[in-house]
Amino acid sequence: MSDLETLLSGAAEVIPAEELEAKLALGRPLRVKLGLDPTAEHVTLGWAVVLRKLRAFQDAGHTAVLIVGDFTARVGDPSGKSETRPRLNKDVVQAYAARLLEQFKLIVSEERLEIRYNSEWLEPMTMEDVLGLTSRYTVARMLERDDFAKRYEAGKPISVMEFLYPLMQAYDSVAVRSDVELGGTDQLFNLLVGREIQRDHGQDPQVAFTMPLLEGIDGVQKMSQSLGNYVGITEAPEEMFGKLMRIPDGLIAKYLRLCTGATADEAGGVERDLADGSLHPVKAKRQMARAVIALYHGEAAAEAAEARFDTVHVEHALPEDVPEIPLPPGAVKDGVVWLPRLLVAAGLAESNADARRLIESGGVRIDQEPVTDPGAEYRPEQLAGVVLQVGRRRFVRLTGPA
Repeated sequence: MSDLETLLSGAAEVIPAEELEAKLALGRPLRVKLGLDPTAEHVTLGWAVVLRKLRAFQDAGHTAVLIVGDFTARVGDPSGKSETRPRLNKDVVQAYAARLLEQFKLIVSEERLEIRYNSEWLEPMTMEDVLGLTSRYTVARMLERDDFAKRYEAGKPISVMEFLYPLMQAYDSVAVRSDVELGGTDQLFNLLVGREIQRDHGQDPQVAFTMPLLEGIDGVQKMSQSLGNYVGITEAPEEMFGKLMRIPDGLIAKYLRLCTGATADEAGGVERDLADGSLHPVKAKRQMARAVIALYHGEAAAEAAEARFDTVHVEHALPEDVPEIPLPPGAVKDGVVWLPRLLVAAGLAESNADARRLIESGGVRIDQEPVTDPGAEYRPEQLAGVVLQVGRRRFVRLTGPA
């Protein structure tokens, strides 16, 4: 397989494809840009799709220009949004950026890597600079964008600030002299604006290179931390395995293709075998989950995660490595332990209200027996040695009062 074929593998659209081939023929490392706004704390498998493609360009000898959108994150990317996104403050963005950078480096190589923060060039811009940038694009062109058009037709507000976002992302391409920009298919409009703004600044326009969007474990919406349908690459292996086993059967081949090292032919073979019934979906899903986890945690961790899954979900037995904690002092009041308060004190629920919801929905067990009464109370000595379970994967054994 040629370098071009390897790089094009799995791509959704490359515009214009002939320009990518011409740029590769220049005989120099290309500057391949990927911008990610630090708006949450996990790198998800969805983000990993484009990060892995960035790594493929690095492996082919090109320079990865990873732009941490610490300025654009404060504005909010309107791509795919049906309403204006709340703004994040600078401190929150910087905290997210610090967490995410370490995770980015689990995928991209530190060789041939350039990390830039777009506050470097966007923050110092004067009003004159901003007006000059806005003069290069019309409102009519902005309203050609699908999500803006739908909101305009529905009478939903679109702030002028949101119109600025594609222009700021485009100016990033000017600032780093991008040859190729990567993004999900929802970023195509922004990537194409980058081509125009580069041309206006006398630069050779970048190639817009998009990768398919990955649906979350709900199988419906794009993987998103705000929707809770995500798998993070640094989550515990058993947590990842449990989540991946929940994806709809129709997404198994797509997860194999986009989230693992499987080739298009291998993923296609799995898809055919699932369709003709020669491969059971559960078996295929297990193979996919192991492959994903092995990428980020290693083969041994993937096998252990599957074994733990079987212990808890198939054999309905307790795992061997249940963490032990003393009965938290905060759980005892007037000599009595109220179950919701215990779950909060043990770190198994976020609040008393959350604990009551978990109990009422049947998600709480004591020594494998379900407890559905949110008013349940116990004496401290009754709880010595018992195993508390919340959901399918969270366990603690109480060893007695602290």
